[in-house]
Amino acid sequence: MSGHLWAARAAAGVAAAALTVTSGTLARADDDIDALNAREIAERSRDALLDVTSLRLSARGSVDGSGRSMSVDLALDRAGNCAGGIDQGDDGSVEIVKRGDDVWLKPDAAFWKEHVPVGGSTFHAILDGRFMKASADDPRLMGVTDACDLDTFRGLIADNAGATERGTLTKGRKTDVNGVPTVPVTRVEGGERVTVHVAAEGTPYPVRITVRNADERGTVTLSGFDRPVPTATPSPDETVDVTALLGRGGPPV
Repeated sequence: MSGHLWAARAAAGVAAAALTVTSGTLARADDDIDALNAREIAERSRDALLDVTSLRLSARGSVDGSGRSMSVDLALDRAGNCAGGIDQGDDGSVEIVKRGDDVWLKPDAAFWKEHVPVGGSTFHAILDGRFMKASADDPRLMGVTDACDLDTFRGLIADNAGATERGTLTKGRKTDVNGVPTVPVTRVEGGERVTVHVAAEGTPYPVRITVRNADERGTVTLSGFDRPVPTATPSPDETVDVTALLGRGGPPV
């Protein structure tokens, strides 16, 4: 489930790299963002992101220098619930729903062919358009269940908080991102350029993060801050138990 993990790593890693906290004076909550410098804006934005209880993460780009593009669109929260999907282009796509102790996955035919070349077409035929349902603690699905948890995302940001003095941090002119007025903060280090568009009104959430380097070109859009993850789950007649489908020794997804 590399696409899902990539989304979490891309958003969290880029945010951590750009939205670093320094040991300087903290900006006050009532400060006008126009009066703040780049590092102060980054500081406020990082703190706002760490405080959210839920969000929607949409990511699109290419990684590992392969040039292959993938996209992710997920709503997730700190209780580990999520809903959305991953599209890996020619490598297939997967719909994902996780609620409480259960997780549902619906890979398409291309995904089965690419990731389970021996028997994947059989699994796809058995599912016949239905979801696989499994326990969230199934070890074969830990990559999915961990990445579906917003706390995993937050942890990646916190783990990278030490990168405080790398590169050059600059503040740009205000610009709209999906109708939201933002101030861009850009960090340049070596061959990498990272830009975080921070909401200029209300809570200073990072609403778009872009990264460009030799191997990666990606854009992560964050929205739906503190909005509940959709609660709808597939009905029993839309699901197949993962143990019945894969057996105890079946391939991980």
